[in-house]
Amino acid sequence: MATAYGPDTRDPQRSGSGPGGRLAAKHVVPAALRAPVEGRTWREFGYLVLSLPISIVLFTFAITMVSLGAGLLITFLGIPVLAAGLAMCRGFGALERARARGLLRLDVADPAPVRGRTGGLMSWVGAVLKSGVSWRHLLYSLLHLPWAVFAFTVSVTLWTCGWTALTYPLYSWVFPAYVGIDGVQLYGDSAHRVYLDSSVELALTSAFGLVLVLVTAWVIRGLATVDRLMVAGLLGPSRLATRVTELESDRGVVVDTAAADLRRIERDLHDGAQARLVALAMDLGLAKEKLTDDPEAAARMVDEAHGEVKVALQELRDLARGIHPAVLTDRGLDAALSAIASRCTVPVTVEVDLSSRPAQAIEGIAYFTVSELLQNVSKHAHATRASVDVWRSADRLMLQVTDNGRGGAGLTSGTGLAGLTERLDAVDGILVVASPVGGPTRITAELPWRG
Repeated sequence: MATAYGPDTRDPQRSGSGPGGRLAAKHVVPAALRAPVEGRTWREFGYLVLSLPISIVLFTFAITMVSLGAGLLITFLGIPVLAAGLAMCRGFGALERARARGLLRLDVADPAPVRGRTGGLMSWVGAVLKSGVSWRHLLYSLLHLPWAVFAFTVSVTLWTCGWTALTYPLYSWVFPAYVGIDGVQLYGDSAHRVYLDSSVELALTSAFGLVLVLVTAWVIRGLATVDRLMVAGLLGPSRLATRVTELESDRGVVVDTAAADLRRIERDLHDGAQARLVALAMDLGLAKEKLTDDPEAAARMVDEAHGEVKVALQELRDLARGIHPAVLTDRGLDAALSAIASRCTVPVTVEVDLSSRPAQAIEGIAYFTVSELLQNVSKHAHATRASVDVWRSADRLMLQVTDNGRGGAGLTSGTGLAGLTERLDAVDGILVVASPVGGPTRITAELPWRG
């Protein structure tokens, strides 16, 4: 198994480098003060500003097509018109997902395309009308306009007032020079007028503008969060479709893992026990030929063959243990994990707190997970002690392997932990790694409990 320890898998935050080897940014200014000038705020503000004209077009088109289709339902033309309107709403949804991806940094998967059973026009029309995704796109087109009006009004008003007040000292000289008044008029009636023209008033106006600018940045982020929820909830694939995709991916991982295990078993049999048994058969054949001419040489050859048989049996036992150990079937996780711990190169304490046994498949995955993690400890951790804890939490089986080694373990692609994560994910399991450089390392695996 590939190593998950060492300098190649360091935590970027601890090592001071990020993706691509660039130095990680260390901000001195607090986030509350950075927000108004950060790119995220400007992108989200641009999204909210663009939402109003786009939503007007979407709403107008959706209302027109739905009304036209509903009005024509008395004739046959209403059905294809309504289906065409839903299809166009799906097209607008693709544009909205692209806009959210570029400005909100929200990556929403495209829903599955609509396909009719026969491939004909009427089959496609029926599939569009029966598609829940199409109706959710229509719902988005109708609901987004009132929200876009509200978000546009709030964000543009706060943004404009905030920056106008903040920068007022920079342009206040324009009013007495070109407009003929002392400054911005704060209040006025027939008797008197109040202008913002003194130094104190300029400072207070700018301070108020600064507060409003800081608050506006977070208001914009809150408004953009609502847009994220609408895009993700209405324009993405359904939960059932997402789950089907996940299960298909998990099935592929399981098939690939099973194929890799079969190749490993075949390779181990071919290169190990099978080769020894072939050599043993040849040695016994030679011993049989020498039995009458040279009994002493034949006896030596039989003795050597006996040793080869012992080695072959040990290799077969190790191979069987790698497939599914008998101690796991007979005595459960406690005894099986204790057997693994006894073969580790560092002292390992094992604590299993289970009142009953999980399903055999989950038990086997838990066994091999701990086995691979302890192999990492033996080969790469440079630890002096380790521990294994197993317990049940509600409907989940929890495993935790801890060592006091040098740390630096990570889920980088190509490492053993990355492959282990894929295996656990195939059964709705989770692998969490906490391994700062310098240690200690704590790896927690969570599996579904299936009795």
